[in-house]
Amino acid sequence: MLRAILQATFLLLLASAAAWATHVWHPRAPALYLVQEPLRNDEVSMKVIQERWGGQVLWIDARIQEQYEAGHVPGAVLLNEQHFEDQLFGLLDTLQTNKKPIIVYCNAAKCDASRKILERLKQTLPIENAFVLKGGWSAWQEVAKKR
Repeated sequence: MLRAILQATFLLLLASAAAWATHVWHPRAPALYLVQEPLRNDEVSMKVIQERWGGQVLWIDARIQEQYEAGHVPGAVLLNEQHFEDQLFGLLDTLQTNKKPIIVYCNAAKCDASRKILERLKQTLPIENAFVLKGGWSAWQEVAKKR
């Protein structure tokens, strides 16, 4: 019985060493840890917002009204898919006179609402300096906790 355990342990160590060596020396070895995806052309990170604009941006919250009321980026305006036309009408003056970059966010990294709002904004108004916040509301909250 002891001999079988020792053999199994030896085989396990040998296989682990081979796997480690393959990972170290293979030219296209996968990462063993979570790698952050690069930013898309229409995305910015909180780090970029702080470094490039010092946080001086126009925030647009693309979440539903209840989530916005429960908490949002200070100074953010609400513009979501459910009431886009009505909310946009109320924001026209703000958006047309705005000189700051526009950052649209929704719940999290996999939320598409912010991207849809950004596309609709660009179709409706002549805006160029507008982006989606990578990581969404969660990314903003993470930075806000550190302050």
